[in-house]
Amino acid sequence: MFDLQIWFYLGIVLCIVGSLAVVWGPGVKDPIVRTINTEVPSIGVSLIFLSYNHTIAIITFIATTMIITLVLFRAITRLEELGADV
Repeated sequence: MFDLQIWFYLGIVLCIVGSLAVVWGPGVKDPIVRTINTEVPSIGVSLIFLSYNHTIAIITFIATTMIITLVLFRAITRLEELGADV
């Protein structure tokens, strides 16, 4: 199998690039596409923890996905209540 350092550094790259893509990415108006864009950094975090422990990696992936999805949907709902174009 691959060396564990490859997974660690790949996870760091995915976290950084994915986070920057979510923040400064194209002006996507579809909430589903925004949610999918947030999955890239969470996969990066999972790869970082995968180099340490498999159980921590899967728990972290599930937790970050749930938290990001809840926060994003709450923000979209709030903007729609205010009448903003989402």
